[in-house]
Amino acid sequence: MKPADIARLHSIGAPSLSPDGSRAVFAVTRPDLEEDAYLGSLWSVPTDGSEPPRKLTRGTRDSSPLFSPDGRWIAFLRPDEDRHAQIHVLPADGGEPWKVTDHPLGAGPFSWSPDSTRLAYNARVPEEKRYVDGTPDNEPPRRITALKYRADGLGFTNDRRQHVFVSAPIDPSGEAGEPARITEGDADHGQPVWTPDGGGLVFDAALHPSRDTDLYTDVWTCAPEPGAELRRITRGDLHAGAPSLSGDGATVYFLGDELGPEGDDFVGRVSGLWSVPFDGSGAPRRLTGTEDPRTVLSPGTRARMTDHGVLVAGENRGAVELYRITPGGVRTTLLGGRVEVQGFDHAGGVTVAVAAGERDSGELYVVAGEGEGVRALTSFTDHALDPLPVVELTARTGDGNEVHGWVAVPEGEGPHPVVLMIHGGPFAQYGWQLFDETQVYAAAGYAVVYCNPRGSAGYGQEYARAIIGSVGAVTSVDVLAFLDEALEDDRLDASRVGVMGGSHGGFMTTWIAARHGERFRAAISERAVNAIDSFHGSSDIGSLFPEPLYGPPQSWHEESPLTYADQIGGPFLIIHSEQDWRCPVEQAQRLFVSLRRRGVETEMLLFPGEGHELSRSGLPSHRVARFEAILDWWARYL
Repeated sequence: MKPADIARLHSIGAPSLSPDGSRAVFAVTRPDLEEDAYLGSLWSVPTDGSEPPRKLTRGTRDSSPLFSPDGRWIAFLRPDEDRHAQIHVLPADGGEPWKVTDHPLGAGPFSWSPDSTRLAYNARVPEEKRYVDGTPDNEPPRRITALKYRADGLGFTNDRRQHVFVSAPIDPSGEAGEPARITEGDADHGQPVWTPDGGGLVFDAALHPSRDTDLYTDVWTCAPEPGAELRRITRGDLHAGAPSLSGDGATVYFLGDELGPEGDDFVGRVSGLWSVPFDGSGAPRRLTGTEDPRTVLSPGTRARMTDHGVLVAGENRGAVELYRITPGGVRTTLLGGRVEVQGFDHAGGVTVAVAAGERDSGELYVVAGEGEGVRALTSFTDHALDPLPVVELTARTGDGNEVHGWVAVPEGEGPHPVVLMIHGGPFAQYGWQLFDETQVYAAAGYAVVYCNPRGSAGYGQEYARAIIGSVGAVTSVDVLAFLDEALEDDRLDASRVGVMGGSHGGFMTTWIAARHGERFRAAISERAVNAIDSFHGSSDIGSLFPEPLYGPPQSWHEESPLTYADQIGGPFLIIHSEQDWRCPVEQAQRLFVSLRRRGVETEMLLFPGEGHELSRSGLPSHRVARFEAILDWWARYL
């Protein structure tokens, strides 16, 4: 796989089933190097496999389709002329879509009312005279009075809060009436879902007085009317989100984290599926555990109801699996093994899921049931890419900890130069999905070694929290033990090894280059945390992130990789984005100055207009340029 081959990789968005389960709609998106954008349209396929998928829309940036409960309509997102996503509606049996919303900063996500006549959705409401002409140069100054005032990839949030709206009745003539704004106040509100009787909305929000200094969020409900009184369903002691309701409306299911008595002890917390009575008559009850490695995912997922339980996705030793959880907490694996489930839906007795594997970036499947396998509905994968195989490997540290991961070896006898790759998070995981990073480096002749050390997701809460207060030291023990195990393969050249990683992986790259530099010929650190003290004040999450992970402030100097930069002697490439607000660019600049002043062979590659997610969702041209710079660096020094 060459850097430009990212344009041959596709992604399939979360599918939506027609009410009878006979048909699925979904978005297919690919990077386009000529347009330097991500282009995609909606597709449709019958779930019985009787016909191949067909393109449903002519738009080039359509996403997030959702069938109406009566099956007549499909709502979806399409950008307007200012490239803000607006909700559109398409007749399910064919025809032209029409625009339902016209918010200055766009709209979505959304849900249909049970009678299929209205949509409840989110939209950001800008302060007067802000975000009106695409540039902030002539706007009045921002008065900031809270710690949480911006977010990476979005920008300032204190002057454009996200609220809940309900559309006017859906009108196929395109003459949409004015939407009703349901929520008010200086706080963001999550995606609304309707109660089954259509008389209420349920959403998550942090509306408590101390929300600026903790991470609690609650599930709330109100009538779908302006000025309606809000009622809290949860108890104010969890991070609760992504609510769904049982078919009878009596129970709310949500994904939640326990955060300790101060509401900020988030590190390595395994998200659980919870239930709570809608009427507030009982306390939330956790249905999944913390030490079973099958952890319930919270970002980007929402439970789906079936007649036999609740569908959720969970991480398990590099896999993302699809589970059904009964109200009593009994779990059944519907789709597991060497897969990464990316989205799913259930309707009419049919379950579909988007899942990626070792040789593809995702296809849509009908999931038959426990032990009954799956049936593919799509085949968008470009098999001409022919990815190199990855080999699963387990190592053991001197203190007995097991470290799980993979090695990708180039073609040919070798010995091949080696790249040790470290993931971010740290509460994240490398997995089974076809990974562009691994394939690009391996195709260029480098053996890629990557693992899930302590601190990673997918191995239980105790494993994830084992690094608290000693992040660099504990993680380095694991990744170096895994590297040693991989180097037992005589196809890998132990004399030519480089280390790289992004975010927390960048933190670890700087740490290892300083503490164990004799083992590596060169290093590449991306979007890293290097100095905890300045990260505390400059990151969008800095006010709450450092202490629960790195320990009390008096330990930050010892725990910061920058403290040991004077021990780095090998060639060092720093990659960062100018608009990164998660790990702000000063983290890169401080390390660059420290190394250059000492005469270390150091370069810094800065990407304009990009945030923390450059390597995953940056401009396609920037992603290619990043790959080319990395390959150039390794060619020089490995």
